[in-house]
Amino acid sequence: MTESAAFPKATPVEPPQAAAASLQHPLVRALLALTFTTGLLDITSYVGLGHVFTANQTGNLVLLAGGIARSGDLQSAGPIVSLGAFVVGAAAVGLVTRLIAQRQSTLVVRVLTAEIVLLGTAAVLAGVVDVTPGAASGYIEILLLALAMGMRTAVIGRLGGADVTLSMLTGTLADLAASLPFTGGSDNRSVRRAGAASSLFLGALVGALMLKASLWLPVAAAAVLALFICVFYARAPRQSE
Repeated sequence: MTESAAFPKATPVEPPQAAAASLQHPLVRALLALTFTTGLLDITSYVGLGHVFTANQTGNLVLLAGGIARSGDLQSAGPIVSLGAFVVGAAAVGLVTRLIAQRQSTLVVRVLTAEIVLLGTAAVLAGVVDVTPGAASGYIEILLLALAMGMRTAVIGRLGGADVTLSMLTGTLADLAASLPFTGGSDNRSVRRAGAASSLFLGALVGALMLKASLWLPVAAAAVLALFICVFYARAPRQSE
C-alpha cells in the first residue's frame, strides 16, 4: 500500500463561482467571519501585547527584524514567541492530517473546537490576571493566541478559499484591484475579495474599540464568534468532502 493510499488527503473545496460572487455560500460566510475575528485578535495583540501580531506572521517577521536592530521601541521576544507558537500550531494540524485519515469537515470542526478552548483560556487569563507586555503573562497570552491562529490557518488552507486567506490580504487586494471592471478585469470573485478585506478591517476596528474597555473583551468576543462559526459550519450543507 502506498503512502498516499494509507493517508488520503482531503480535496480542497472551492465554493461555486455563483455562490462566491453572492457571498451566500456557507463556506464563504464562515471564512469571512473568521477573517473578522483575525482582525479582532491582531489589533488586540499589537496594541495590547506590545507590538506583535498573532495571525499576521508576515508582519511579525518585519517587527522581529526591527527588534533585532533595536529600532525604536520594538522588541524581538514577542514576535519570536508568536512565530514559534504559530508554526507549532500549523505543524500539529499537518501532522494530525497526515497520520489520521478523517473527513475534512470533521477535521475543521475539531480544529475550531481547539481554537475555542485556546481563545477561551486566553480570555480568562486576561480577565483574572493583569496581562503586561514583556512579562510572562503577556508572552503566555501571545502563545495561546498564536497557537490558535496557526491551527486555524493550517486547516482553513485545506479548504481552497484562496481569496480569503484570513490574515495576509495583500495579494487579495491586488487581485481585487486588477479584477475591477474599469481596470479591464472580469473576475466574478471580486465580491468575495472585497468582503475579505472589509471583514479584516471591521474586525480590527471593533477590536480597537473593545480594547478601550479591557484586553479580555475582544479575545472573549473572538472565542464566542469562533464557537458560532464552528456550529454553523458543522451544520451547513457541503457539496463534497
